Amino acid sequence: MSLSIEEVKKIAKLARIELTADEEKRHASTISTVLDFVNTLNEVNTDGVEPTAQVTGLEDVVREDLVVNSKIKKELLNQMPQVSVGLLKVPAVFGDSEDII
Repeated sequence: MSLSIEEVKKIAKLARIELTADEEKRHASTISTVLDFVNTLNEVNTDGVEPTAQVTGLEDVVREDLVVNSKIKKELLNQMPQVSVGLLKVPAVFGDSEDII
C-alpha cells in the first residue's frame, strides 16, 4: 500500500506536526513499508488461535486500599499551613478561592 504525499500531510496535520517536503517523502515511504508489512501479517491464517492479551500468565493483583496507620496522617496534617475538615487547603488552580484536596 502506497501512501500519497497528501495523506502524509493529512496525518501530519492531525498530529499537529510540521514536515518539510523531504520529510513528507521519507514518511510516505516509511509508513507505506509498515502498512505493507501489516498487510502481510493480515494474510496469516489464525483460525483456531485464541486472542491473547499477554503471554506471561501473570495476573494483576490488587489489594483493598486501607488506612493502616492514621497516626502518620495526623502528623502530616499538623505540619501543613492550612487544613480544613482534615484535608490540606491549597490555592485554587482555577479561580480565586481556595480548594481543599
